[in-house]
Amino acid sequence: MKTKQSFVVLISLLAMLSLILVACGGGDAAPSNDSGDSAAASDSSGEAVELTYALWDSAQQPAYEACATEFQKDHPNISIKIEQSGWDDYWSTIQTGMVAGNAPDVFTDHLAKYPEFAEKGQIVDIQPLVEQDDVPTDIYIGELADLWTRDGKRYGLPKDWDTIAIFYNKAMLEKAGIDPAVMNDWTWNPKDGGTFEETIAQLSIDANGNNGLSPDFDKDNVVQYGFIHGGQGNGYGQTQWSWMAVPNGFKFQDELWGDKFHYDDPKLAETLEWYHGLMEKGYAPPYPDVKSLGGAALFQAEKGAMTSEGSWNIKNYVDNSNFEVGFGKLPIGPEGRKSMFNGLADSIYIGSEHQAEAWEWVKFLSSQTCQDIVGEYAVVFPAIQSGVDKALAAHEANGLDVSAFTEQALDPEGTFLFPVADNASEITTIMAQTEEQIYLGQTDDVAGTLKAANDEVNALFQ
Repeated sequence: MKTKQSFVVLISLLAMLSLILVACGGGDAAPSNDSGDSAAASDSSGEAVELTYALWDSAQQPAYEACATEFQKDHPNISIKIEQSGWDDYWSTIQTGMVAGNAPDVFTDHLAKYPEFAEKGQIVDIQPLVEQDDVPTDIYIGELADLWTRDGKRYGLPKDWDTIAIFYNKAMLEKAGIDPAVMNDWTWNPKDGGTFEETIAQLSIDANGNNGLSPDFDKDNVVQYGFIHGGQGNGYGQTQWSWMAVPNGFKFQDELWGDKFHYDDPKLAETLEWYHGLMEKGYAPPYPDVKSLGGAALFQAEKGAMTSEGSWNIKNYVDNSNFEVGFGKLPIGPEGRKSMFNGLADSIYIGSEHQAEAWEWVKFLSSQTCQDIVGEYAVVFPAIQSGVDKALAAHEANGLDVSAFTEQALDPEGTFLFPVADNASEITTIMAQTEEQIYLGQTDDVAGTLKAANDEVNALFQ
């Protein structure tokens, strides 16, 4: 477990990166960005207003209910109604609501989604409000605040950040005689999978008790998979394959907001071929099983020993598994150990009838007060350092070592940005279908299939 002091070092080292979310501009002494003294006329009028606030993560709802309670102490006329739904239903509801004119006043937004909302004029440019109320934007870790800006406009204020690690079933590793310390220096490559695949094979058990290293292993009669993959990654593979593809030399774009993608890179093709190979060897469940049941459900049902997941799912896995869950480092690829680095924000619906009150709520959500509350619930790592410190302390109190996530961020070469671009929904559709073809074994030419998909993606920008 990292101490508070070591995390400060983490943030300092992150500051050296130019394209990676780096540095920490905040801390306990930073401006809190609280919204108690609002300049919004409608808020000070005292008119009773109910705001709808939408989020997709049920695990985070209690933390934001606590934030709402705290918010209402200084804004007694504004009540917050929190609406939660799962990822897929969430985005369809948001999009349908925008068309119908009844979308939530404020909603949790994603880097893959907000460019389209901004382009269509469906979310509020809050930069004038930031300037009007002198809201500090340098209190957030690294350049999180800048990810939500384009052409001088701003569409959200940061709420959290995340990295990826390996989640594992401690009992299964112990039974197989595997010391989790192997994860400190295990390796991966697309040719033979390195010691990462060797470990996966050792943890794959057939009905006769043979593991994947045995010549007698029956890949068609597996009772325990070594690795539960995450299915298709919607073109970004955040938790699924990005942490292998990028260390293998692949890059999504040349720059943020770039209009050219590189899904035709042979480095991605060989990564996905290896990934599919786990399924063919019986080391990972067939793609249809993951698609229908979900990787998390299979892992929690003890169908496999390991999986790759994001830091936002720590609490979910710990609370919903009937076994002890550990968190290990990603394997070291040909170009090192790397994780995608992502961060969420809250956006205001342009059609809200209560934009002034919505702005007060967004300011509070992004403030140190709210983010400290969120940190205490230890579901995500907040975007302000003091909130991260509280999350680390809460995990430590619960006996959890989450250093795999923080040490990944500590590595000055250890993270890369979530791709931000226009046409994200179209890119997702194209690449999701392409990945599914690969995992179902419907193509003998993975490289050719990816090239065709890449041509289709890049044509979106012409």
